[in-house]
Amino acid sequence: MSDLAGLYQELILDHAKRPHGYGLVEHPSAESHQLNPTCGDEITLQLNVADDGTLTSVTWEGHGCAISQSSASLLAQLFDGLPVSELQPRIDSFRTMMRSRGTIEPDEDLLGDAAVLSGASKFVARVKCAMLGWVAAEDALAKLK
Repeated sequence: MSDLAGLYQELILDHAKRPHGYGLVEHPSAESHQLNPTCGDEITLQLNVADDGTLTSVTWEGHGCAISQSSASLLAQLFDGLPVSELQPRIDSFRTMMRSRGTIEPDEDLLGDAAVLSGASKFVARVKCAMLGWVAAEDALAKLK
């Protein structure tokens, strides 16, 4: 394994073990629960938005594989404090990366550390795991409008 691949694996495992944004709150601005019926992974994700349209927090709970849990954690870390208007372009970029099967370089400006999940795009069974939190975020975002 290359040093870079090892670093990516370490970052993914760290987020799975010590997730960012873990724990639901009462009265979120929007919430979505998503289930991957193929493997049983589940995520409930909440968006909490200030009056000025900025995310005050992204919180979530769930269970599943290291990919799904670290992906939700990386999303929460990336989205926290952003204007709501900046979420959909990041979701779209992540989806494009995951559908590429490893053929495109991730946009690190939009995805930050979540770009480390690009390796999962080479494994069809892992794409749904990585996308679970992002699908929940997109659904919660639609509920805000």
